[in-house]
Amino acid sequence: MSSFSAGSSSTSSTGSSAYAERPPGAAPGRQVACVWVRRNVAGPAYGQLVVPDGCVDLVWSAAGLEVVGPDRAPRTVPVPGGAELAGLRFRPGAAGLLLGAMPVRELCDLQVPLAEVVGAGVAERLGERCAEGLADGLGERVGERVGERGGEWEGRRRAGARGSAEVAAVLDAFVASRVPGWAPDRAVERAVAALGRPEAVRLPDLAAELGLSERQLRRRVTDAVGYGPKTLQAVLRFRRAVARARSGGGGRGAGAGAVPGLAAVAAQAGYADQAHLTREVRRWSGVSPTVLLGRAAARPGQTPPGAS
Repeated sequence: MSSFSAGSSSTSSTGSSAYAERPPGAAPGRQVACVWVRRNVAGPAYGQLVVPDGCVDLVWSAAGLEVVGPDRAPRTVPVPGGAELAGLRFRPGAAGLLLGAMPVRELCDLQVPLAEVVGAGVAERLGERCAEGLADGLGERVGERVGERGGEWEGRRRAGARGSAEVAAVLDAFVASRVPGWAPDRAVERAVAALGRPEAVRLPDLAAELGLSERQLRRRVTDAVGYGPKTLQAVLRFRRAVARARSGGGGRGAGAGAVPGLAAVAAQAGYADQAHLTREVRRWSGVSPTVLLGRAAARPGQTPPGAS
């Protein structure tokens, strides 16, 4: 569940809506990509473009605690005025740390109550800790490790986002508490890493390298990620192209804010050519590369036209 305005470690705003994310402070970075907050306390409702990323998120909001499975298509999520959310994002293939034996494929395109995943008792206790962190600063003690890097995240806590930042710290500590006794699937970790590189990967070769049959590789990746290997490879390549564009890595200037050259972005991200990039960007975002990639680099944090 990646909103278009969210980078790998970023802060952004659209009007009076604000988003911030940081690496985890308690949960292992090998399995957890980030903790994040989104606030639209004073702003009007708007639509946030969400694109597939192969990740599972644990989310707290007014609706309670929910698990958001990996998306297989772009969607626009309404963000009402007054909304305040906090979350934790698992890396592709690592959601077993939360889900246990439940296959991630059962959560694709779904947003379900946490109680359905971990049981009512565990979910209720976590909800109580989130409420305590929101009300009396429990998260300040847990969240110092998240906020100690300073910068924008800590600034947002001081500027009034303290409640959601502290809830994010509670989620961080909760996931960290589940690490003892959990054994990650190292074959899946290696497969995800290989599929996330720009170089072409042949599934028979990857399966042989991991000591698996192609059928075993497909089943284990699908159970752990929600997608088969080929789909995951396409999603990760798309995300890599967006990241390249946001950093200005495609040329036509240097650094963040540069409008990317699509041919250069395509080559760097691992696409066959610019036409291939164009097809895949439309597939995964629903908008053209010029809209998605150009505006990602030029105005990070803005929802592209046509996304809402």
